[in-house]
Amino acid sequence: MVGLTPDVGETTPRPARPAVPQYELKQAYADAVLGAGGLPIVLPYSDDESAAAEAVALCDALVVTGGAFDIPPEAYGAAAHRMLGQLKPGRTQFEQRVLRAALESRKPVLGVCGGMQLLAVELGGTLWQDVREQVPGASDHEQKIDPRQTGHAARVVSGTQLARIVGADIVQVNSTHHQAVRDPGPAVVSAVAPDGVVEAIELPDRFALGVQWHPELLAGAEHRALYRALVEAARAAHR
Repeated sequence: MVGLTPDVGETTPRPARPAVPQYELKQAYADAVLGAGGLPIVLPYSDDESAAAEAVALCDALVVTGGAFDIPPEAYGAAAHRMLGQLKPGRTQFEQRVLRAALESRKPVLGVCGGMQLLAVELGGTLWQDVREQVPGASDHEQKIDPRQTGHAARVVSGTQLARIVGADIVQVNSTHHQAVRDPGPAVVSAVAPDGVVEAIELPDRFALGVQWHPELLAGAEHRALYRALVEAARAAHR
């Protein structure tokens, strides 16, 4: 069972049917887990600290999903940049709790896009709050084409878990972010874009991997392999 972190939105209001909160999750995440042989489970928010640990205990692995929002800079000891985007403190606090629970229990973790950024922050790293303004010579990482198409290449660092999983030195990735990992903390950088922006990080002693792109939206076998590796790592923990 693979836990997935959802977003929260609202239903569309109709006459006599006011908008009410609803969990939201792109189907591609669930499809990727199912395709890898896992069972996707949507994790509900809770303000109860123990609820996060209990939810993670029911899962064999965790995917921290991405979304159109930024991580509060105070989470990594920085002042807000003028290009800081929308914040979702309720979601971030929930994802911090389940991510910490998964890391403490050594459950396999995959962080996707913003999920990779949160993984870096939870490990003690920091972020660029706006790539175009803060990274000299950076290209545009918010592609203007369908995210189911690739936007640029990423160089995979040899000898890393990511290299073993994707089986390639270069992968073509999509790019839908304006923030990026600045300092990965104790994590290892396992892929970089041509402009030097970090595209993947990992902990070398376990399966805790983050990728800046959305592999669940891409058709290549190297992208499907990330979810398969997550499920296989979860299975291996039971052997």
